[in-house]
Amino acid sequence: MKDCVFCRIARREIPAKIVSETDRILAFRDLNPQAPTHVLLVPKEHVASVNDLAPAHAGLVGELVLAAREIAAAEGVSESGYRLVLNVGAGAGQSVFHVHLHLLGGRNFGWPPG
Repeated sequence: MKDCVFCRIARREIPAKIVSETDRILAFRDLNPQAPTHVLLVPKEHVASVNDLAPAHAGLVGELVLAAREIAAAEGVSESGYRLVLNVGAGAGQSVFHVHLHLLGGRNFGWPPG
């Protein structure tokens, strides 16, 4: 999608602090971090929401989670714990309509969230 901010970051039209990249995924630091470690993992393919994922995307979703695990280890938050969040829809806090996984760590989190 031409005007999607995450698509534009993936195309390098908007700068970001990139943490990791594969052929299908880009991970970068959140501009408004909610924890000492706050990385966004996005597929390079534009998919607006989890509600728009198809069975063919199963491997991509798995890649997002596995990449988050690797980044958590590299960031030093694997042992202390980290949170992975997928917000789906505006009512759940999704503000950019491009599937993205939040990796948050480096502090304690309460339950229930939000």
